[in-house]
Amino acid sequence: MEELRITTEPAELDIPLIHRFLSEESAWARGIPLAIVEESIRHSLNFGLFAGARQVAYARVVTDYSTFAYLVDVFVLAEQRGKGYSAELMTAVMAHPRLQGLRRFMLATSTAHGLYAKFGFATPARLQSLMERFTPDAYAANSTNLTH
Repeated sequence: MEELRITTEPAELDIPLIHRFLSEESAWARGIPLAIVEESIRHSLNFGLFAGARQVAYARVVTDYSTFAYLVDVFVLAEQRGKGYSAELMTAVMAHPRLQGLRRFMLATSTAHGLYAKFGFATPARLQSLMERFTPDAYAANSTNLTH
């Protein structure tokens, strides 16, 4: 079995792999430009899971490190699924010292409710208090959201 390693060091991440997965395989970020992926990594707490020398999973947390965090872009490469990597990654995220004592830790998922429930995530207690501004085509080729 290959040695597993999780890093939060952005310089160690395989950014082309992360971009390729998000832009081509994810259900939530299809077409996302590389520049936006790079910017999001710079402004987040990142978790890269490596099996041997190869990155096989990723998660990103947007946070103020004191009251709020939002878990996003969680994935395990398709050919690496079923090996417990998502649980390993989530264990590292939830144990990170900068993510302790938060008032609210959120995520949005359409497929992995069972996994996240094991780590204490549930349907919001006051769903009526949550709102969002959602732009599903934000990464479309002609979008004005591609530059900052």
